[in-house]
Amino acid sequence: MVDDEELVRQARGGDRRALETLLRRHHDRLYAICRRIAGNDADAADATQDALITIVRRLDSFDGRSKFSTWSYRVATNACLDELRRRRRRPDPTEFDDRDSPAIGDDFVSRHAMSDEIGRALDSIPEDFRLPVVMRDIDDLDYAEIAELLGVPVGTIKSRISRGRAMLANKLGTAAPPTDVQPGDHG
Repeated sequence: MVDDEELVRQARGGDRRALETLLRRHHDRLYAICRRIAGNDADAADATQDALITIVRRLDSFDGRSKFSTWSYRVATNACLDELRRRRRRPDPTEFDDRDSPAIGDDFVSRHAMSDEIGRALDSIPEDFRLPVVMRDIDDLDYAEIAELLGVPVGTIKSRISRGRAMLANKLGTAAPPTDVQPGDHG
């Protein structure tokens, strides 16, 4: 299998198949990132599409100092933030009369209620805290990766994750989750 760096080199040289392979290889991961940040499929799909377009347009600006996957993650994160800003300016289409909706079983509701509650709680905390929490606790990135992606020091990331987790715990009415930072832990 051809590695990302070689595909980038070939795509920059005009090889459409290399570009398509690169985009296909990373599409699902980028969509998953966008889905977790945006909180819904429609905005995630829009942000993923925007990210892919940006990757194509700016591939020549990828300097290779980081891995392509790291660079594309950052592009997707920026696309999601842009989509979230656009969403705030749009009216909420989720307000509807549910009298005509089919009944949903209690089992389904109970299974998804906690997930929905966590999603709403995540959506309610500021982006500066939400993104590092999502990247650490859901995407399982280490502190150094998060710091690089967001362009802030590792110490700031650790602080934002700790504060973000505390905000989530407060919103969910639970005790603050234990921190995964150990004394002397630097990422």
